[in-house]
Amino acid sequence: MASKKVTFTGHDGSQLSASLELPARRPQAFALFAHCFTCGKDSVAAARISRALTDHGIAVMRFDFTGLGNSEGDFANTNFSSNVEDLVAAAAYLREHHQAPALLVGHSLGGAAVLAAAHEIPESVAVATLAAPAEPDHVLQQFGEPSRDEISRSGEATVSLAGRPFNIKRQFLQDLQSSRIDDCIAHLGKALLVMHSPLDTQVGVDSASRIFLRAKHPKSFVSLDKANHLLTRREDAEYAATVLAAWASHYLPMADATPLPAGIVEVSESGTGKFTQVVRSGRHVLAADEPADVGGDDAGPGPYDYLLAGLGACTSMTLRLYAERKQIPLQGVSVRLQHGRVHAEDCADCETSSGQIDQITRTLELTGDLSEAQHADLLRIADRCPVHRTLENEIKIRTSLASDQQQENP
Repeated sequence: MASKKVTFTGHDGSQLSASLELPARRPQAFALFAHCFTCGKDSVAAARISRALTDHGIAVMRFDFTGLGNSEGDFANTNFSSNVEDLVAAAAYLREHHQAPALLVGHSLGGAAVLAAAHEIPESVAVATLAAPAEPDHVLQQFGEPSRDEISRSGEATVSLAGRPFNIKRQFLQDLQSSRIDDCIAHLGKALLVMHSPLDTQVGVDSASRIFLRAKHPKSFVSLDKANHLLTRREDAEYAATVLAAWASHYLPMADATPLPAGIVEVSESGTGKFTQVVRSGRHVLAADEPADVGGDDAGPGPYDYLLAGLGACTSMTLRLYAERKQIPLQGVSVRLQHGRVHAEDCADCETSSGQIDQITRTLELTGDLSEAQHADLLRIADRCPVHRTLENEIKIRTSLASDQQQENP
């Protein structure tokens, strides 16, 4: 997984801060995550759910709404309607630079916002809400009656929310009171997943019931049995993400999962980073990349890392097979490898005598009740693994274009 920091222009021209979580392989789809009221893109729920979704091949962009977190702008001048506009702007960024979001996910008030924004993001095919209120004005309960009265009377007031002071203006309250999402839910026209905890003390589970009943099929409800409103427990956030990803797979475009024939490895650019590659072997999908210090995103092992991994795996497997055949009490094998280049003149057993040569150092850690003779025997067998022999043999690599092969084999 790779995480990129990006910025895009919000509803009022402010630059909004976002994190784009990218899976190791080519994304199956893109998702947009809207955080809870006065939270931020790095809240526990937003971060954990986004990262867990990438494990299922879904790229996720989460961002700070205007005036929150690392985004520019004045929170006091925002409201529910502006949050919806920021979501539409975020979708436009993904549409222009990657792919429009097929999945919209919103937590708490962010859930109400994605329901309201969904009709303005035509490419979205699925919407999921977590602990979302049935109407935006539910947030007013967090202010308390004295604060609401002061805002109505004076035009604004400082309100403490989650231990932090926020300047709330009259227009914010008026916008919440006038914003209605009944029609948005009833005419959503997309698959809907409602996730809510029956223990939620901030937004009661009756809100989930109201959203679910208003919506038309396809719709689903999942109870987050032991979760609190903010999903601060890791297991709750990960469970929500796992269920969400499994549900979304019914509606999102699926990546090609056809296994490759045995002995064939396919490597292609992922499109998610400068050097990031998708490696396919059989039914397995891996990632390859370069470290950040050489311009990569460090989304996976590098090419030489895979070379070493192949030799290391072959060495360990060969030792295991030999130990079982010879009934050697080998309990465990660990192989540590490193690649480098050395001057040929420093290599006493090399045929090349000038310039530099590639050198791989391999260190074995063998556990078990082994005698000195058995240690020596296993050390000798390590040099006989097939990949070791391949690397030491003369190798011919023949390269052609796929179009040439198609002409030869019409």
